[in-house]
Amino acid sequence: MKFYYAAARSVAPSPVVRALSRRASARAANDNGNRSQNLATDPKMVNAALRHFSQHGLHAASRAAEEAETAFFAGDRERYEWWRGICKTLDRRLAEELADRFRSSREMTPA
Repeated sequence: MKFYYAAARSVAPSPVVRALSRRASARAANDNGNRSQNLATDPKMVNAALRHFSQHGLHAASRAAEEAETAFFAGDRERYEWWRGICKTLDRRLAEELADRFRSSREMTPA
């Protein structure tokens, strides 16, 4: 009886495997570019943000934005900056949107 040997093909260069596989994304979804701008430098702010996150979970950034909004309309600038800092530590984009919204509302109101 004769035996024939055929080496197994590697699946890596297979056109079917390449067509069905997804390419690895170049950057993570939460990667916002320059890391030095994203890192909070104040240890008190990081500690407060982590405590806030432990209480509210994934909604922590939106809750911090709500607190900042409440402080803004109450006229408490120091409390507004504190909550916006916590929001910025957790979600930079949300904090920027918050600041932009209030910046435009300040420009619209007469002094």
